[in-house]
Amino acid sequence: QVQLVESGGGLVQAGGSLRLSCAASGRIFSSHAMGWFRQAPGKDHEFVATISWSGDITYYADSAKGRFTISRDNAKNTVYLQMNTLKPEDTAVYYCAARTKEYGISRSGHEYDTWGQGTQVTVSS
Repeated sequence: QVQLVESGGGLVQAGGSLRLSCAASGRIFSSHAMGWFRQAPGKDHEFVATISWSGDITYYADSAKGRFTISRDNAKNTVYLQMNTLKPEDTAVYYCAARTKEYGISRSGHEYDTWGQGTQVTVSS
């Protein structure tokens, strides 16, 4: 199975930027749609962005649109989340996920079957 490892989280001031990376190991990474989700303390798991296996289709949550950009480099088996103009409300553990059994992007965490362990993003006021 595909394994995912996130990196790039940290502590930043409001208005700053971070670039998260999700490195995949295993086979057929290029065949999987990928997504980013986040979970803040005391809140539900929240969709952030998703990208098709070829990178030609992307979709963003309203909270991320215009500030975040999801991309992937299949040659490096890596998906990225560029986060600009960060706000304190973006503070959360960020997870990358893969759909390994079905094709197509999705906004629902229930439709992803493989998850990384998360990377902490903290945005101070």
